[in-house]
Amino acid sequence: MKLVIIDTGCANLTSVKFAFERLDITPIISDDKEVILSADKVVLPGVGTAEFAMNELAKKSLIDTIRQIKVPTLGICLGMQLLGEYSLEGQTAKIDTLNLIGNATHKLEVGELPLPHMGWNKLYFDEINHPLFKDINNGDFVYFVHSYAMGVNEFTLATSHYGQAFSAIVNKDNFFGMQFHPEKSGKVGLQLLKNFVENV
Repeated sequence: MKLVIIDTGCANLTSVKFAFERLDITPIISDDKEVILSADKVVLPGVGTAEFAMNELAKKSLIDTIRQIKVPTLGICLGMQLLGEYSLEGQTAKIDTLNLIGNATHKLEVGELPLPHMGWNKLYFDEINHPLFKDINNGDFVYFVHSYAMGVNEFTLATSHYGQAFSAIVNKDNFFGMQFHPEKSGKVGLQLLKNFVENV
């Protein structure tokens, strides 16, 4: 198993790498096109803003590389949002993203609730036989830190709710996204990463 974590220049690379090491997998962190495209599985992590992350990917000439990936690829947190068509970082800014999943990222509409949405929240899913959900239960808790999210759409595998329902896990073709941080989500998060590695 050759698992490559794309070096996006973001701060959570080490914690994502450590999570896979707990599953007895030694990932490679790389921004080299040939290394990425020769992987069996790919992870696209991200923290911060879509604008910064897309600029970093552009500097590293990785945008077209990611679009060429044919193996299962997992976007985590901001990495999931980057898989969409665009991100609205505010009322006027529209940041074009990777356009691999036909949905956009919007600011959560939470009313009086504080942003960011930070802490443990529940996952809900209908496709209980999907291989990603092996040994995962409806209502299991995972750990979120975000102010923006994809709405619920045809590519949604699991939802969560904070002021509104939003996509917690998405999938189109070989691209998967998790809005939460599986590497910070205890046993449930590790099981989801294990299922990504072993079952999809």
